[in-house]
Amino acid sequence: MIQGMMAKPDIKSIPEFAIVVPVRNEVESVGPLIDEIIIAFNERRYEVIIIDDGSDDGTGDILADLEMRHQSLHIITHNCAKGQSTAIVSGIRAAKATIIITMDGDGQNDPADAPKLLNRFIELGGGDHIMIVGHRINRRDTLLKRFASKVANVVRSNLLKDATPDTGCGLKVFSRQAFIEMPAFDHMHRFLPALMIRAGGKVLSIPVNHRIRAYGVSKYGLWNRLWVGIIDLLGMMWLTRRTTNVKPQKVGSTQGKKI
Repeated sequence: MIQGMMAKPDIKSIPEFAIVVPVRNEVESVGPLIDEIIIAFNERRYEVIIIDDGSDDGTGDILADLEMRHQSLHIITHNCAKGQSTAIVSGIRAAKATIIITMDGDGQNDPADAPKLLNRFIELGGGDHIMIVGHRINRRDTLLKRFASKVANVVRSNLLKDATPDTGCGLKVFSRQAFIEMPAFDHMHRFLPALMIRAGGKVLSIPVNHRIRAYGVSKYGLWNRLWVGIIDLLGMMWLTRRTTNVKPQKVGSTQGKKI
């Protein structure tokens, strides 16, 4: 090799996509979830980035052991809980892949659905202006939680025009670059479709499976979401109205490291 010239990276060593999963106190769920992710993406080039958001129940010890056993697994650890959006930002910034898949860490998203969303993203040309979002048709949550989510989705959709029936579904596929260019703020993960449309992109929703939480307890309740959700929605409306020279488009719906 000529001195001073940099070797080109081996394309076979670059992950095709990154699965980014924020977790907090999921000591029982995280191992089985990682096993399912590996099975779902067998023989594809990928990286799994788990962000441990200040867990204090032994989740970190489980992850450290799993990271030693799986070459594709990378762990980012927050010393204290910083929230789901901050965890997702940390994971995506650390990703080497240009395509990002997000999913929740509680095991209610089915990793077997992720390849379907990824393939649709690729079929539509990928790029920085497309987002594929899961739509949980049969929610496996309590009646109160399902009702609150349905009301919130209707209100948000009418106010933001985000073309998404279930923006709260953790399963999403989009480009890393598109995310990096979005304004980062607390709870932004709830508004990713609106942020994509704000940037002139397209959003497509695809039906996905939803499972009963097998272990642990939810980190969110009705009341700890309600008021902060209203404030976030008002802030998102303000942000959207100050977007210029962007024409939203709609695809439609198919019915280790310390920080």
